[in-house]
Amino acid sequence: MTRIVADARRLVIKVGSSLVTDEGRGLDRAAIGRWAAQVAALRARGKQIILVSSGAIAEGMQRLGWTRRPHALRQLQAAAAVGQMGLVQCYESCFSVHGLATAQVLLTHADMADRERYLNARSTLLTLLELGAVPVINENDTVVTDEIKFGDNDTLAALVTNLVEAEALVILTDQPGLYDADPRRHPDASLIREAAAGEARLEQVAGGAASTLAKGGMLTKVLAAKRAARSGAHTVIASGREPNVLIRLADGEDLGTRLVAQTMPLAARKQWLADHLGVSGRLTIDAGAVTALARDGKSLLPIGVIAVTGNFERGALVACCGPDERDVARGLINYGADETRRIMRKPSSEIETALGYVDEPELIHRNNLVLL
Repeated sequence: MTRIVADARRLVIKVGSSLVTDEGRGLDRAAIGRWAAQVAALRARGKQIILVSSGAIAEGMQRLGWTRRPHALRQLQAAAAVGQMGLVQCYESCFSVHGLATAQVLLTHADMADRERYLNARSTLLTLLELGAVPVINENDTVVTDEIKFGDNDTLAALVTNLVEAEALVILTDQPGLYDADPRRHPDASLIREAAAGEARLEQVAGGAASTLAKGGMLTKVLAAKRAARSGAHTVIASGREPNVLIRLADGEDLGTRLVAQTMPLAARKQWLADHLGVSGRLTIDAGAVTALARDGKSLLPIGVIAVTGNFERGALVACCGPDERDVARGLINYGADETRRIMRKPSSEIETALGYVDEPELIHRNNLVLL
């Protein structure tokens, strides 16, 4: 049995909307108080904790008297603005009972996509941990748009796990863990105790609609574990309604589903490329180029590109996919879209002839490329 929480020094803990708001009936202050007490106990054991909490929109809905999650972006932003006040106040008061300072951190995808803001966010979070504070993170739903939203707080929690290089991600939900079939439809479904993060079958069994309160479902949690594993972090999916769930996990008790990272952590720059930058275009590469990248660790040369999609500038992040259209890698490209179309299928020695100049012999240097 893998002792994920017991062995981790730095943890990211994500709590879902249905738990925080007692299925939409308003902030469950008793439950938040219990998690605060458990986090305080983990802190006393020398662990650093970052909390990613949903609930702002759900709390705002309750305060505004709405029974169904709205679809209009402006209404979601308004609900978040109303609900964030109560959410933060509740966390602050619950943690202060244990002598712990909290810090509110609101993030958008744009904060992660910009290298300088990414590093600033990382520096701030690590400093807060050094100061003994408990960061409480939420997506900045009051200003988020369709182009910059994380999509759900499971994804946000995984990105924060990568950002601070936490050893473990704990996702507390209203289910005991991940089952091998939908337990609502298959009463004989079995709880998956342990599996490899990123295992293909997990995405197949994790389908199912989310609640009316939350945007995520079990699939987003499985995908979050896959993302977290890119920085070497293991994930536990467990019930937030289990008594003393965090303490028992820290004691090594077998609760929930453990999704274990199988790969070595990516270097910080490549981790940022893989998860945080927005993709601006797409290159389709031939089988030889796929082998050169994936097996041999080579750079991508123009001769290996067979199609270019999108309108991107030099230095943009582009996706590289094979002939089967499966993504192989992402990287920072040395030429814009028009230039790339003019030099694709050509050897590097012909770049200057085609363009009248040559910046680099590679389209994407291996130091600026990450395999997926």
